[in-house]
Amino acid sequence: KKSEVECLIRIFHSLVERADIRLDNTGLDHNTFRAILHSIFGMTDDMLMNRVFFVFDKDNDNCINVKECVKGLSVFLRGTFEEKLKFCFEVYYFNGDGYISREKMLNSLYQQSPEEETDEGINELVDITLKKMDYDSNGKVSFADFEKAVKEDKLLF
Repeated sequence: KKSEVECLIRIFHSLVERADIRLDNTGLDHNTFRAILHSIFGMTDDMLMNRVFFVFDKDNDNCINVKECVKGLSVFLRGTFEEKLKFCFEVYYFNGDGYISREKMLNSLYQQSPEEETDEGINELVDITLKKMDYDSNGKVSFADFEKAVKEDKLLF
């Protein structure tokens, strides 16, 4: 709705005005956006906050402008199931190739895991994930695989 978009634009401008790093009032830099995700949405996972930033930053200029913010928040807050599904998948595939590979999962888990987590445990978790989501058995999860898995088991979403 027009009124909701106008409200999101006002929120964006108020966040930019309050930001410690202003960037000439054109947008939200990486650190400011992460601080917002933490304070407003309660996010604490560094990797997840970074990935959400990069999904919002469609033009890859390391700054969230008003258009990117409004589009991202509209999906985040009011998106359809399909839009949210696509957003979630984009958060987890890292290099834009359209797949979440075994290697990407392993790298992600090694970066996030406490040091006492064993290689065996991480490998087992990735194997379970691939078994649950890799429908075409090619060693990576495509959007079609992800969509099918989530539709079959809503707890994955």
